[in-house]
Amino acid sequence: MTTTFTTQAQVAEILPFKNAEITIEDIIPSPAEPDLPLPPPSTKPSEILDVDKITPDSHVPRDPRLIRLTGVHPFNVEPPLTALYDEGFLTSPELFYVRNHGPVPQVFDEDIPNWEISIEGLVEKPLVLNFKEILQKYDQITAPITLVCAGNRRKEQNTVRKSKGFSWGPAGLSTALFTGPMMADILRSAKPLRRAKYLCMEGADKLVRGTKDKRRDKDMTDISQPNGFYGTSVKLNWAMDPHRGIMLAHKMNGEDLRPDHGRPLRAVVPGQIGGRSVKWLKKLILTDEPSDNWYHINDNRVLPTMVTPEMSAQDRKWWTDERYAIYELNVNSAVAHPQHEEVLDLTTAGSSYTVKGYAYAGGGRRITKVEISLDRGKSWRLSDIEYAEDKYRDFEGDLFGGKVDMWWRESCFCWSFWSLDIPVPDLEASDAILVRAVDDALSAQPRDMYWSVLGMMNNPWFRVTITKEGNTLKFEHPTHPSKAGGWMERVKKNGGDLLNGTWGERMEGEEPVAPEPVIDINMKKDGVNRQIDLQELKANNSSENPWFVVNGEVYDGTGFLEGHPGGAISITSSAGLDVSEDFLAIHSETAKKMMPDYHIGTLDPASLKALNDKSSSISDELREVFLQSREWTKATLTEKKNVSWDTRIFVFDLEHEKQTLGLPIGQHLMIKVQDPINGEAVIRSYTPMSDTNLIGKMELLVKIYFPGDSIPGGRMTLALDKLPLGSAIDCKGPTGRFEYLGNGRVSISGKERQLRSFKMICGGTGITPVFQVLRAVMQDTQDPTTCTVLYGNRQEEDILCRSDLDAYVALDKEKCNVVHTLTKGSDTWTGRRGRISEQSLAEYAAPEEQSMVLVCGPGAMEKSAREILLAQGWNESDLHFF
Repeated sequence: MTTTFTTQAQVAEILPFKNAEITIEDIIPSPAEPDLPLPPPSTKPSEILDVDKITPDSHVPRDPRLIRLTGVHPFNVEPPLTALYDEGFLTSPELFYVRNHGPVPQVFDEDIPNWEISIEGLVEKPLVLNFKEILQKYDQITAPITLVCAGNRRKEQNTVRKSKGFSWGPAGLSTALFTGPMMADILRSAKPLRRAKYLCMEGADKLVRGTKDKRRDKDMTDISQPNGFYGTSVKLNWAMDPHRGIMLAHKMNGEDLRPDHGRPLRAVVPGQIGGRSVKWLKKLILTDEPSDNWYHINDNRVLPTMVTPEMSAQDRKWWTDERYAIYELNVNSAVAHPQHEEVLDLTTAGSSYTVKGYAYAGGGRRITKVEISLDRGKSWRLSDIEYAEDKYRDFEGDLFGGKVDMWWRESCFCWSFWSLDIPVPDLEASDAILVRAVDDALSAQPRDMYWSVLGMMNNPWFRVTITKEGNTLKFEHPTHPSKAGGWMERVKKNGGDLLNGTWGERMEGEEPVAPEPVIDINMKKDGVNRQIDLQELKANNSSENPWFVVNGEVYDGTGFLEGHPGGAISITSSAGLDVSEDFLAIHSETAKKMMPDYHIGTLDPASLKALNDKSSSISDELREVFLQSREWTKATLTEKKNVSWDTRIFVFDLEHEKQTLGLPIGQHLMIKVQDPINGEAVIRSYTPMSDTNLIGKMELLVKIYFPGDSIPGGRMTLALDKLPLGSAIDCKGPTGRFEYLGNGRVSISGKERQLRSFKMICGGTGITPVFQVLRAVMQDTQDPTTCTVLYGNRQEEDILCRSDLDAYVALDKEKCNVVHTLTKGSDTWTGRRGRISEQSLAEYAAPEEQSMVLVCGPGAMEKSAREILLAQGWNESDLHFF
């Protein structure tokens, strides 16, 4: 019998650009049909997490349960292992792991039908296909596929020795039903030429690194270029082989791809590492050699274990040797139950305990055995294995608009779940549970780790230790992705050698392993003997020319303002200071090795002493202006005003009641506070909302980014919110290229120009620098400049400075026009709805002579605004982003 879960007519109604939801009635089979594993209950996130609102991903709703592995941005996460396993064979999209290299492309519903991919290179018939053609011209299939990051379980390698990759736990994998056409069908349309050997794929995610610039030197000392794209390649014969199952996907578990998973179209390469399944797919390029994309060359490789990070950096040939590129997954397994730090009470436990976990293999191979040992590998017990993937082989019909066509192939592209009932007394008598898997090519997990520079493909036996404490057994996994702990860390701290074949246990008489010696890295440039005094250092103490001191040596940070991972503020805030303690505490060996490039001389001993003599920099004279560009000055918190549940006005007293702040209109100041959790200094730029003519005080309007589940929150905003009255903060400035001089005159990087109007585009607390300029224009009745403010928020109560904005409009509607737009407006809201769009910018911010656009808001909003404004005819020089 053939069953159609979703008819072709229904498919036409649920095309991804319609953004329709799939109801449970669409997918539940009748009792007479095969018992297919169906997607788990799923709740699509609708809220933007506070932690993402200040990043370029401020348009992407996410599940707060996901464990962030690389800080706030880019978004690299895995789900909690237990939650992942307990969802079952298929993973909900909100818990599906994510590996992003940069910002998530923002794709609007109305753009999806015309989303295009090109098929080019060594083809007889180059093609450009849009999304509608991909759905209408090609057969759609639906298949279950497990995607696995090549870095899965990398934290274990990082515990032994830090690799160049971040610390994935054992949950860097997920499984879903993907729907879309086969890659081979798409490629045949372009008629590949005989000499084509590789399929190169490229996404739409704009990255600092990406496509190789072939004009660079062949030794590849620098193969990155700005605004590159993530790309990689696989062999063309793999893409054309139906047994390998390579496809394009536009659905995941029956719903449109979500932004983090490649909306609207991605490649899915079963049985191979996740890095080959390119998201936000834009180009398919057929070539006669592997991809020259930066990420294909410098990522997803397993170099020989004897190659150190230093060797790999010195000899680029390690990275171009295609023998070390990784494609097919290796065999691997992990334990989900017992959980890490689970405790089993022996007084209430049953007669047995069921140990459970997952296993997978690569290249379409089947897991044939999962074995468990309780005696350090001397003997093994065979577990039960559930092959949920096989249930789809027995099914004939359509699912989510794609044909399930697996009956003819034996390839296995999904994880398997294994389990074994173990008598509790056997666990009590053991010190560890060991697990290893074997596939149908007799590839087995090795006992010992193979450490490599990138820390990829880690697959030694998975070991869970058992510690008896009274009447309880405590289980401990090797590591945990988001916190300290795990038996590996404990063993290493006790001097154990994690690579000695006995999991760090020392034999009788064996001495503890000595800690690795601290490597003394020379940060001075050879041949530089220039002596610099304090006067010269202070003369180079600006945001455009920041000199700073580390260990008595002077460095010029100008050349790294754009490339610093922490942003230019990380350098400009250090200008003119001795930052030795902070720099040495937070920077890696790699960063320290870069320092000779910026070394310009040595600060003479007398100047170094004076620089660090805090008392000498404090003048008894009462200064008229508070802000100093070369010194931190202290302001005292005297009042907190609640604007809303998450927004505050902080009022600070300056040094004395007759002092002015000294901040030019349109510029910023840097604020430094101490993180109450770890005592580290946190530095951010702010624009006060207070009038620049206010005497003795400063008012800051700040949105507090509170923590959520597994979300740490905003360090600066939380630190400010916890400051008790009477606390002091450090301030420094002004900074910024833009200044409003009055009567339509502006100065940009010291160059003046005359304007007749401003177009002001802002979102959320981005109103503050815009408001400073608007207020200056409106307070001067002789200023003829007109201002149009396009202000986006989520809800009506989020609108800041609303009474002032309304007052300016009431004062002079010809001079001031404020347009509000809300994404979550209530039923009573009568204003505009939605985001600041191309249409609203065309209506309210069309190009004019002697006009300028001021923009401040979330990164995604600023990026979108820039692209739209330039497309509408504005020049780059007419746009200023605060």
